[in-house]
Amino acid sequence: MVDRAPSPDFYLMDSLLTPDEIAIRNRVRAYAEEHVRPGAAAAWEEARFQQELLPSLGELGVVGGSVGTHGCPSLQSVAYGLVTAELARVDSSFATFFGVHSGLVMGTIGQCGSEEQKQQWLPSLARCQQIGSFALTEPDHGSDAAHLSTSARRDGDHYVLNGAKRWIGNANVCDLAIVWARADDGIAGFLVECPNPGFVATRMDGKLSKRAAYQAAITLTECRVPISARMPIGGFRTIADILSKTRHNVAWSALGEAIACYEIALAYAVRREQFGKPIGSYQLVQEKLVKMIGEITKAQLLSLQLGRLKDQGLATPGMTALAKANNATMARFVAATAREILGGNGILNENEIMRHLCDLESVYTYEGTHDINTLVVGREITGFSAFV
Repeated sequence: MVDRAPSPDFYLMDSLLTPDEIAIRNRVRAYAEEHVRPGAAAAWEEARFQQELLPSLGELGVVGGSVGTHGCPSLQSVAYGLVTAELARVDSSFATFFGVHSGLVMGTIGQCGSEEQKQQWLPSLARCQQIGSFALTEPDHGSDAAHLSTSARRDGDHYVLNGAKRWIGNANVCDLAIVWARADDGIAGFLVECPNPGFVATRMDGKLSKRAAYQAAITLTECRVPISARMPIGGFRTIADILSKTRHNVAWSALGEAIACYEIALAYAVRREQFGKPIGSYQLVQEKLVKMIGEITKAQLLSLQLGRLKDQGLATPGMTALAKANNATMARFVAATAREILGGNGILNENEIMRHLCDLESVYTYEGTHDINTLVVGREITGFSAFV
């Protein structure tokens, strides 16, 4: 196992957390170290998701933590963010599965589903007995989610879905796919139970980021679902609200990866000797470490305050977009700087840094690119929309 320094808490952030938040953070950290870390490097190299860990994840009592009903735990935003950060600190790909399954899928059903749909799906999803996916992005529509091409037409007591989706997490192994499509009366979400003869998900290979998380391209060809599969709440504003909530967790995920890279770099700088002294005793290396801990500390406090505001109902889309954009940019910087400190050893998978550096390229892009999140903030502070 790679050496690592204690997790950074330079501004005593733990003093701002509740005992329950610290307890759940420590519980998830112990789980991630014991269960996720041992196979993370090999899974990334083999481009294989550690699906065998799902039963133990389901027993951890954190999946669907933002829902709070139907067998799901009720976690406040900071606690849920800490869960995400701890998983990402060990394995970004595993954190991506958690974000899709627990956040996008279960959060959407909790917010938009009928009582019958919640009863049918949420308990088994919370135990990870079934896997969910969230099919929004299309080959020609990423950030421009308001103009979906996938269609849903009514045919008696069924809807028929046609179209294509791309970059859909978990879709090639899912039991349930939430498919967003354009119906006659607007954008709607449909719960597609898999397998379905009209639903074909093909795993996307050749990824050099998030290699141990599955993404798929979906083809929908006369995919029939009963009218009861349509969620009663839909529309673009609903989708935007769901994505804004998810960006909060992505901000914590980026923070977790930055912390991992700093821990490894600091431990290495103290241990590694050149010219008869530890490299951590040299000014240039210390400057790198100081910049890293400074950026991490700012992101910790930003994420904490966002979580508190979110639970008070005061967080705005711009606040959430700023946290996602800031933390993803910060984590990229920290990972690249950590790679510099480790020198050639920084590119070895066993030392984790390069894996995080590659995976953060996805974090920088998904749940709204850096540019789109920047413009969401710009719209909120100026009142002018630069893109829609």
